[in-house]
Amino acid sequence: MGLHTLRKIVLGAPNVEEAAGFYTEFGLTPLGEGRFASADGGEQLQLVTRPTRRLVAVTIGVDDRDDLFRAQADLARQGFDSTVEGQRLTAVEPVTGVTTRLEVEAPITVPPPEQPAVEYNAPGRIIRTNARALPLDRKDDVRPRKLGHVVLGSTDLETSMRFFRDGIGFKVSDMIQGRGSFMRCSTDHHNLLVQNTPVNFVHHSSWQVDDVDEVGRGASRLLEADPNRHVWGLGRHHIGSNFFWYLRDPSGTFAEYYSDLDTILEDELWSPEVFEGKLARYNWGPPPPPSFIRPDDLAEIMAGAHTPGG
Repeated sequence: MGLHTLRKIVLGAPNVEEAAGFYTEFGLTPLGEGRFASADGGEQLQLVTRPTRRLVAVTIGVDDRDDLFRAQADLARQGFDSTVEGQRLTAVEPVTGVTTRLEVEAPITVPPPEQPAVEYNAPGRIIRTNARALPLDRKDDVRPRKLGHVVLGSTDLETSMRFFRDGIGFKVSDMIQGRGSFMRCSTDHHNLLVQNTPVNFVHHSSWQVDDVDEVGRGASRLLEADPNRHVWGLGRHHIGSNFFWYLRDPSGTFAEYYSDLDTILEDELWSPEVFEGKLARYNWGPPPPPSFIRPDDLAEIMAGAHTPGG
């Protein structure tokens, strides 16, 4: 696979300073000028000023320059323009306007957690005795290990899919009937979900933490500061298998803590499936609120779509 990593996203927000405060509390390390690093991925988020919230750009790591020219040829066959300069290919997805970059660089290396693996007691399988569960002693702030995925709404799903799948080279892992596709550019189950929506917008970014306790600890600390940040969680998705908790940044874009995502090492051993109904959204947890399916600010975003630079 020439593509190997979701390296970075650029999010537009009306008030970058407020959004920056949220992502600092979320556990990302501020680098200045709206840029943020995860614990293991380096710089993976940049915030820029836009009239309405949106996904401005996405960067994907590739193995070598041959991958750039392969993608350029595939994009051209689909009718999409691109440029290659040095170690980078740049193309703009025509429906959503997302600038997509492929860059030659090494994959992100994520070491095992420093904290011991959690051992769970179960009926007939008692592992931990005479001691409290280790996660109860964690005091450090939760720090996302890496950027996992981003979810994008498109008013022309077919064109966006041709761009990302047939042009850039994402592989489809699973699909939602009539709604969208979970795609990967790494061994993670998905790094990009493109959905069919009435307006182009960014739904959420997702950040990996060590385990479900870190999902809960991270969300709890953010909610202690502002309960209105809660969107949906705790739960477990069926597609991807991951634990999740979604929170809302000040611009309205959702940010997800996740852990225990499916990994696909051998393409031939994974069979994509088509899901609908409840399993398309989650396996267990509280039902998703209407604002998760259709965010409250879609009308505002639609109006902003007609604003230059919106």
